[in-house]
Amino acid sequence: MDRATFACSTAFFRDFGNSAPAFLPGGQVDFIDKADSFTYSDFFRDYLIPNHPCIFSAKFTEDWSSRRTWVTRDGKPNFEHLLKEFGEAVVPVAKCDLKEYNSNPKELLPFKEFLEYWREYIGNGHRSSRGCLYLKDWHLSRAFPEQDVYTTPVYFSSDWLNEYWDAVAVDDFRFVYMGPKGSWTPFHADVFRSYSWSANVCGRKKWLLYPPGQEEFLKDLHGNLPFDVTAPELRDPRIYPRSSRCQAPLEILQEAGEIVFVPSGWHHQVHNLEDTISINHNWVNGCNVAVMWCFLQDELAAVQREISQWKDPMDDWHLQCQLIMKSCTGIDYKEFYNFLKVIAENRISILEKGLDEESSSQNNSKAAISTLGMLHAVFDLKRTVKVLSSLSANEDFRKLDLSSLAPPPELLLQHLESAIDTALL
Repeated sequence: MDRATFACSTAFFRDFGNSAPAFLPGGQVDFIDKADSFTYSDFFRDYLIPNHPCIFSAKFTEDWSSRRTWVTRDGKPNFEHLLKEFGEAVVPVAKCDLKEYNSNPKELLPFKEFLEYWREYIGNGHRSSRGCLYLKDWHLSRAFPEQDVYTTPVYFSSDWLNEYWDAVAVDDFRFVYMGPKGSWTPFHADVFRSYSWSANVCGRKKWLLYPPGQEEFLKDLHGNLPFDVTAPELRDPRIYPRSSRCQAPLEILQEAGEIVFVPSGWHHQVHNLEDTISINHNWVNGCNVAVMWCFLQDELAAVQREISQWKDPMDDWHLQCQLIMKSCTGIDYKEFYNFLKVIAENRISILEKGLDEESSSQNNSKAAISTLGMLHAVFDLKRTVKVLSSLSANEDFRKLDLSSLAPPPELLLQHLESAIDTALL
């Protein structure tokens, strides 16, 4: 689709407030059937801003090479092709039968060993002495950049997480999952309370989703979230005293080729109903970056409570809290500042240099936002200014040594506000 297809009116990119997420009427999730009648503007207005889930039909992935080469004619994983292409890779594999800190413990295995296990598991009636293993969070795109196995749908192309981590070249949030029938992911919300999208290359999944706030009713007497929301003990008020107040989850049965959009902060649990391969991205943008910032503040507050007894005797207590938070979440306040800076500077570059030059950039994420148009860049800058202003005024941020930040937060804010004013002239 050309650039004009996704151009939005100035009114459309007005400064939205954050809508309160709620269950959809009747507990139904919208199904988006045809790409030619569903624009980026539709997705932005109806799903990103109100933070509602939806499902995209298999028509949105029918041109992916993985849908052809990774799958046999009868819709099963093509083990021969996968072994040929990726056999020597080392992959992270979770043990679905075990619990470790409310998740499944992982180990690294040669991909060819995992495929051998998977074949034997199927041949033995989906049973194994090794238990149920699930290949999860494999950074295949980063490990095999030459492989053109899928294309990110335009609806998910305003992706600040991958734009930033591509720029610093240390990580990404693009994953491949492969697992046998019966493999599953325990109850959780995604990293940084990000959005996520998940496309089934083959197989079927069952999703159980709860909008933000409902998870509070699922906490036990000690304030811990459940490992498995289908477990019988969740109905025991002696263990989970408020579970009866929790609304029933939204349930999605995801077929081969379909894409599920999971909104920001929605807790969920996922079960593979068949042998399944999926491609997943986590992403943040201007619509939910404030949610990410709130999450980081909550995480830091939790760390501060945990080590509050060391506040007085420890000279660098505030720095230690940042280090602990980063070890738990993957980011601290200073890196969050750099994250916002990179996104903002990319948008300013688009506004100053124009779309055509940016669209030819080697950075795919910058090219993607460039494709969405100048007004989207202005929207992103306005959202960045709001969060950056809050960060700059934050007491815990101001207690850090900010001398290494370039430019200083005050100057960056001035630059962004000036860029917005110029763009709106």
